[in-house]
Amino acid sequence: MQKYSLLLFLTGIFLTTSCQPTAAPSASTQETTTEITDAMLGQLIMQGFRGLEIDSVSPVIKDQLAKGEIGNIILFDYDVGLKRYGRNIASPTQVRQLLADLQALAPGLLLTAIDQEGGRVTRLRPVYGFPEIAAAQDMGALAATDSTTYYATQNAANLKNLGFNVNFAPVVDLNVNPENPVIGKIKRSFGAATDQVVLHARAWIAPHAEAGILSVLKHFPGHGSSQSDSHKGFTDVTTTWTPEELAPFEQLLASETATAVMTAHVFNRSIDSLYPATLSPRYIQGMLRDSFQYDGVVFSDDLQMNAVNKLYDFETIIKQSMLAGVDMLVFGNNLEDYDETLARRTITTLRKLLDNGEIPAERILQSYERVKKLKAQLAQ
Repeated sequence: MQKYSLLLFLTGIFLTTSCQPTAAPSASTQETTTEITDAMLGQLIMQGFRGLEIDSVSPVIKDQLAKGEIGNIILFDYDVGLKRYGRNIASPTQVRQLLADLQALAPGLLLTAIDQEGGRVTRLRPVYGFPEIAAAQDMGALAATDSTTYYATQNAANLKNLGFNVNFAPVVDLNVNPENPVIGKIKRSFGAATDQVVLHARAWIAPHAEAGILSVLKHFPGHGSSQSDSHKGFTDVTTTWTPEELAPFEQLLASETATAVMTAHVFNRSIDSLYPATLSPRYIQGMLRDSFQYDGVVFSDDLQMNAVNKLYDFETIIKQSMLAGVDMLVFGNNLEDYDETLARRTITTLRKLLDNGEIPAERILQSYERVKKLKAQLAQ
């Protein structure tokens, strides 16, 4: 990002009114609210679950899938709550069958997602019969992108063969703080320089795009300078974050078509003194939509992470995420409390907020149309 662009952005973000939450709907919009079905709301939900095969998946989960209340799914190999492996991933044959069976239950195309970055954050690991993928830091340390392209091509083909269509990668956080416990210290960043990160991110994205796999850039607006892990609690980057951390997102979202973006639960009182990025219109509407002119799907990071879950009640998290501009509410359902009825609870909450006029119907319909458009592209 050019320096003048950064200055314009930082000036504009505090002067513009467009980054504020959309006003509550008038009485004339109530008819639109009633036209929003539970299945439409389900398209805005991505949820994790337990089970290696269709018969071991809870009937409650399967019923929600069949009704469209869970419109999208994410798989994990390790179950944090149970503290053991064997949650959704055991072998290539098993994963392929599980995804096919779950898709057969759903009334429409599921977004089937996984965190398959390489290195430490690899759900499809060699122990299950999948190829090894180098860590981003090791790929980014090389001037040439041959290694990145090699691993990305292998990964993309593997994901496509299994039935995935969304990969929560690449990480495009700048490695500002090498001791960052959730980025730098575990080698998830391609590097500290914008050009380096963008170069390798493009090499990673291209083979996935060719295979029909959506690459989701994370973690907007940059998690690389943090000194703590947003999985574990409040993560304040007020004194460490710089606007340069936006540059990889701006450049890649402007030039790479087969991409989306995931928010971070980082807090910066210089930008929003009330909410972290995922819950803040200043970040999503102000930065992504207004400044970067991005109109694709915005995925939240896991809304059960302690950086939001320990600070706000469930209704506030749902309300603020939607008002901020999040399109896909992501629940890994893989931290402290496993909840089989999470999607239904989310839909009930969204319905209440709609009926009360606290979320405008137009805001829901915007996200629904973005997700519908994305699914149509992936189905081609």
